[in-house]
Amino acid sequence: MQRSTLLSIKTGGCPEDCGYCPQAARYHTGIENEDLLSLDEVKAAAKAAKENGATRFCRGAAWRGPKARDLAPVLDMVRAVKDLGMEACCTLGMLKDGQAEQLRDAGLDYYNHNLDTAPEHYGNIITTREYQARLDTLGRVRDAGIHVCSGGIVGLGETRESRAGLLAQLASMQPQPESVPINELVPVEGTPLAD
Repeated sequence: MQRSTLLSIKTGGCPEDCGYCPQAARYHTGIENEDLLSLDEVKAAAKAAKENGATRFCRGAAWRGPKARDLAPVLDMVRAVKDLGMEACCTLGMLKDGQAEQLRDAGLDYYNHNLDTAPEHYGNIITTREYQARLDTLGRVRDAGIHVCSGGIVGLGETRESRAGLLAQLASMQPQPESVPINELVPVEGTPLAD
């Protein structure tokens, strides 16, 4: 069993419309738009996670995808986690050409980018991007030699067939993701899926 810790390094203000996410700027959930955490804050959180038994430390950011100015400090965070002897993971949204290679060169072990649901149900949950954009990011991650962490969420109003469709999508990836998180929706007041 592996213990992992996730830290939000950039909370709120996301331009996407994921129907479950309290960090989307368009929803009124009480989440404030915050600046990127400092390197010292991330180092302290990673050290505490390690002291509490975590061997993987993941950082998440509420972005559609990182801009070059955003990625530079994240690369330093990846290096700092690796210096502690932990596996490094990030979930930063969609990656552009070359960004996965930069993350790999900094020492990133895993990149999390969930598919959320089956392709046929995706448009009911997210309209600000296409399903293929998620697959493209996963392809960039895989091509860079970074382990893929990708799964989904149950409880989004999907059918049993849609759940099977998500699993089929994940199972058809070559190679399959090394880590497959299956999450249960935590309804948040103010999001479209609150009820």
